Amino acid sequence: MKIGHGYDAHRLVSGTGVTLGGVSIACDYSIEAHSDGDLIVHALIDALLGAAGYGDIGTFYPTNDNKFKDISSRELLRDVVSKLNNNNLSVQNVDITFIGQEPQLNQFIDLIKENLSKDLCVDIKSVNCKATTTDFLGFEGEKKGLSCHAVALID
Repeated sequence: MKIGHGYDAHRLVSGTGVTLGGVSIACDYSIEAHSDGDLIVHALIDALLGAAGYGDIGTFYPTNDNKFKDISSRELLRDVVSKLNNNNLSVQNVDITFIGQEPQLNQFIDLIKENLSKDLCVDIKSVNCKATTTDFLGFEGEKKGLSCHAVALID
């Protein structure tokens, strides 16, 4: 068994919505990013790559490569799972903590877990996702950005 931790943060800009855990959520801002900016998936990718000792998301999907411009982060996640499987590694479980004042994720958590379990090829019971605010502290609380931590266990 190997464990990995991932973290990602992105700046918020004026816009019409965000993508988190593969779910499009309408709101008054967007995430500034090279890809779709899905920081839940980005943190998860880093946790998986870290557990396998493969480096980080930028190692495989650099922001200076236009082939990844506006790409779905779920596509990148499926590619990482394929890399793991090719080396006889499989995801055992993941635990994700989204941090942001907005959007409130309560109504989207089940759909996020469903998306991630499909992409990870694991039972939905092996995917935990939760959200918290910072009670208006820091860049997340000031609605200047969002962040996410993820932990993954692989075997």
